[in-house]
Amino acid sequence: MSPSISTLLIRNLDDVFGEGDPQRRRAAIDEIFTEDAVFYEPGAVHRGRDEIDRIAGVIRATHPTFRYTPTAAPQELHNAGLVHWVSGPPEGPSAYAGVDFIIVREGKIAAVYLFFDSAAA
Repeated sequence: MSPSISTLLIRNLDDVFGEGDPQRRRAAIDEIFTEDAVFYEPGAVHRGRDEIDRIAGVIRATHPTFRYTPTAAPQELHNAGLVHWVSGPPEGPSAYAGVDFIIVREGKIAAVYLFFDSAAA
């Protein structure tokens, strides 16, 4: 059985962009992303699992102790979903916020669209 869209959204936050261990991050990427997945962020597009792995590591290295915390339950609609989140140090205030929007194909993430929300942080 394929994971729910909500599960994929949370795993993307925790197991990919929130994961500091490169091997665990890569295992999660291989498990929850299609081979041809695309990650869209402001100013850049990253295509394929290798590139998503690379950029997730780069992003994680800029704030290795930050955690992503959903601010509401994920929402699902047909083959898509979104989750609002904040990120910051475990014992401190949020440094930034955003929304992840995903498209799912055959039970895996085919595309992630990252929107930053400066007003929510």
